[in-house]
Amino acid sequence: MQSRLSAVFFLLLGLSFCLTIPIPLEDSHEFTEEDLRFAERYLRTHYDLRPNPAGVMRKSANTVASKLREMQAFFGLKVTGKLDEETYELMQQPRCGVPDVGEYNFFPRKLKWSKSNLTYRIMNYTPDLSRAEVERAFKKAFKVWSDVTPLNFTRIRSGTADIMISFGTKEHGDFYPFDGPSGLLAHAFPPGPDYGGDAHFDDDETWSDDSKGYNLFLVAAHEFGHSLGLEHSRDPGALMFPIYTYTGKTGFVLPDDDVQGIQELYGKSVYTIYASCAADNLLQMHHIVVKELEMFFWRLHPQMVDAELVLLKSFWPELPNKIDATYENPIKDLVFMFKGKKVWALNGYDIMEGFPKKIYEMGFPKEMKRIDAAVHVKDTGKTLFFTGNKFWSYDEEKEVMETGYPRLIEEEFPGIGDRVDAVYQRNGYLYFFNGSLQFEYSIWGERIVRVLHTNSIFWC
Repeated sequence: MQSRLSAVFFLLLGLSFCLTIPIPLEDSHEFTEEDLRFAERYLRTHYDLRPNPAGVMRKSANTVASKLREMQAFFGLKVTGKLDEETYELMQQPRCGVPDVGEYNFFPRKLKWSKSNLTYRIMNYTPDLSRAEVERAFKKAFKVWSDVTPLNFTRIRSGTADIMISFGTKEHGDFYPFDGPSGLLAHAFPPGPDYGGDAHFDDDETWSDDSKGYNLFLVAAHEFGHSLGLEHSRDPGALMFPIYTYTGKTGFVLPDDDVQGIQELYGKSVYTIYASCAADNLLQMHHIVVKELEMFFWRLHPQMVDAELVLLKSFWPELPNKIDATYENPIKDLVFMFKGKKVWALNGYDIMEGFPKKIYEMGFPKEMKRIDAAVHVKDTGKTLFFTGNKFWSYDEEKEVMETGYPRLIEEEFPGIGDRVDAVYQRNGYLYFFNGSLQFEYSIWGERIVRVLHTNSIFWC
């Protein structure tokens, strides 16, 4: 029983113990004892870090530094074996709790169901959504996988199903208790008897069918992937990537990495429809450009007809692999890139002297953790920065943040929503990205002119 339950998939947190975390000198003053305990729990939960009793020598493979290197390598971070700001910020993101390295320690590889017709049963409901909304979210989540495989999912209303779905709080009967709000989100068991395939959702969380709280469809689709035997993916754009990311309410397309993974287990559907140019580019744009510059970026030069996909490290090897936001100031001939609380200024292939700097040096609050999106408006000389549901205006000539900010996005730019994933300027218009939609906004008319699909930047 214990070995079987050890493969449960759950979201965030582990047990606490005391170990020394190596930290770079430049970041040593930024981490509290509570931060270090959190980092230790994270490594124990997701990377099999074990306590080292006093006087007991362990092999280097289980040292804190080696586990940090494993994590950094998995997520494409700079591999240092030390807890830096970038590594800690990634640890804090909502995620699935199955280990990222060596997930199936107690099971043979490629766990799968031996049949293609599977049943599921919804045992109870969350008060956050109507019964119809819950049923619709789960049905849509199963359809994600049945659309690309021979699998069929049938809901039953009594008896024991292959996949039993329930909402619960704290200790809920499987020896893997939830921990209240903002901790563990859900967990699921891999294919097998008894608990095998079952999925549990923490009812202390706020569930929704949009971006508020946690989107039930997206979490369920990820967990059902585990219920079918999928491991975690290293691809940041994949549904089975361990970090939870809201990807928009409409237009969900199962990423190719997940399609390949599930089809390796169960084969292709007779009715598999391959994504069109638009759908494929929507996926790439959303996960590479809109959410983050994930190791690659799209480069469009004025003398180029088509955008090209370029490896970030091939231009600037000193930068982090992942960038939160970037913008160009053509007057200063500089490109600014943001990651976490740091900003880099680039001129061609060179990083400007004195960078990276902390973003609070630009006038942002010290508690701000990241920039979601940025755009320089050439005609006004101002740069707009978007974080959460607010935005700031920065005077590039005076190098100061303008007074009266931050302001609410939905009040200043009505109609684009309360967040901005990415933004760029072209021919007197701002193009705001929110989920699968792109809003063409007239700078001088101060209104939305068109609503486009995200992929329309590729003109395909």
